[in-house]
Amino acid sequence: MILTHKKFERKDNGFTLVEVVTATTILALMISSLWVIVDRCVDSTANSRMKMQAFEVARENLETILTKKSVQEAVEYGTSDRYPGIEWETVVETFFEPINSQMWLRAVCTATYNDTNGEEQSVKLVHWLTGLTKDQLLAILMDKGENQEKLAPQLIKTMEDAAIYAGVSADTIQKWLDNGMLMSEDDEFIKTNLDLFKLYDGNPSDSEKQNLQIKSQE
Repeated sequence: MILTHKKFERKDNGFTLVEVVTATTILALMISSLWVIVDRCVDSTANSRMKMQAFEVARENLETILTKKSVQEAVEYGTSDRYPGIEWETVVETFFEPINSQMWLRAVCTATYNDTNGEEQSVKLVHWLTGLTKDQLLAILMDKGENQEKLAPQLIKTMEDAAIYAGVSADTIQKWLDNGMLMSEDDEFIKTNLDLFKLYDGNPSDSEKQNLQIKSQE
């Protein structure tokens, strides 16, 4: 009888280098993805906070206007004392409402900030204060004519935007220009002059064109 000895080989239960590298790579990718998600959440939270702050600034400015007994056309701007990164602008202006063909006085309160990507964002609140009669609008235009050197006129750059503001077509704006409506020295449309021509259906008198329009520097 012949006896034989079996050789038992011991298996190593450790990880190979390839397995370690693969596992490390997968773990790194998971951590990287998790970091991207966390980073986006942080940015989203920061942007939401700044947007709420901007809304609060605009709302407070609007409430200030609404508590006044009387208002007049004006443009004010500055930087928030509470939130230094937010700039604000408050405009009280005349506005033509085309549905009922009526002039209104409205307040536009805007708060602007830069988001986490450095892009400018803004929150705008608009409130229509009161409708204007023809006599009230003429009084506003007369006041502008007397104080035009002190007034920073509100400008509109394109004819299309001017047409939207006045509630007419671009062809009508061109007819108003041909009829003597003045523009700024930089060839921008002046809202006061658009209001005047809208009020008189594009045909104010020579005296009204001379005395009630905001004139360009030229």
